[in-house]
Amino acid sequence: MTRRELLRMIVLRARAHGFEFRKWYEANIEPDWKDLNSAIAVLESGRRYYALLFSHDFARNFWKKGTQISFILPSQEYTRLDKDGKVVTIQRKAFTRRTSRSTSNTLWQYHLEQMAVWEEPLRYIRRFVLTEEESDTAANESASAAAPIRRRGLARRPVNWC
Repeated sequence: MTRRELLRMIVLRARAHGFEFRKWYEANIEPDWKDLNSAIAVLESGRRYYALLFSHDFARNFWKKGTQISFILPSQEYTRLDKDGKVVTIQRKAFTRRTSRSTSNTLWQYHLEQMAVWEEPLRYIRRFVLTEEESDTAANESASAAAPIRRRGLARRPVNWC
């Protein structure tokens, strides 16, 4: 996915939640509006998209309270002690997570703070944009991973990650 495609997706998502992109663009970037594609191209040039990403109006609408969010958690590898006291390495695959967003008004502020500490804020926000391809891939991976368990007749037990 290119930077331009990602910017377009996040703008459209924020607009769906009530963000008035054209009004914001004319007030903060350029007073002359041509169309959405040219506005995205202007934002992409010279990292002008930082103004959008750190705009409070944008953040309030992108991370709108009370809506469901889908994001991909990356694969992880870590060590822990098993029941016998031995150190074991745990490897977790990347997976899609869906949760309801908090009703707190400070959720968008939390995400702004997190973006500020990331080396590239666009990579941070990319985690919250789930494309159809990614959701299809995640669904196929989870179905193929569960298939051998079902064939053997073993029940899946919930794992306690604490």
